[in-house]
Order: sequence, then structure tokens, then C-alpha cells
Amino acid sequence: MIAVLQAERQALAGLDLDAIIGCAQDKVALCGTLDVCGPFAPDHSLDEECRGLLDAARRLNEVNRQVRNLLAANVAARLDALTGSPALYRAGGGSTPAYLLAQPRG
Repeated sequence: MIAVLQAERQALAGLDLDAIIGCAQDKVALCGTLDVCGPFAPDHSLDEECRGLLDAARRLNEVNRQVRNLLAANVAARLDALTGSPALYRAGGGSTPAYLLAQPRG
């Protein structure tokens, strides 16, 4: 999972849509595998190494999520600039983008 998350970060940095989609599919497949036979399976205990790997994967996934949100906001802003009007699907209809209103996690 960590290798897939690192590959996803590289795909996001390179704006490689095919790689981003491939990483998303790989993450879904790995999550299914982890659900069946990983740390959430019955009679499975976590040792310190597994906890560390899970924590690292959680942190990487959170950073990747933030990068995806920034990219999406950037694309939305560019589309708004090209069309000369705000997107119809934007929730709230306010002039301040939602990502600017979000509070940092502590």
C-alpha cells in the first residue's frame, strides 16, 4: 500500500491521469485484500511494525488527499476563468472556495 501511495504522489506531481487512475484502482484492490486477510480480519493481532506501516500509509494517504483537493480547486478555478462564470456545481454558491474555509487538522 505504501508503494502505491508513493506512486500516486508521483503521478499527482506529474499530472499523469492514467497513473492516478491506476493507483486509485490499485488502492481499492489492496483495501479489499486487507479487509479479508489483513489487520481487520478476525483473529489477527497487530504488532508494532504493522502499526507503524498502517500509520505511515494513513499519513501518505492524507497528504495525497490534500494534493488531490488542491489540484481539483486549481482546475475548477481555471475552468471558471476560461468560461468567465463560476461552476454551477459549486456548493454554497459563495465566492470563497471551500478549501480556503477548511480548518487545519491538529
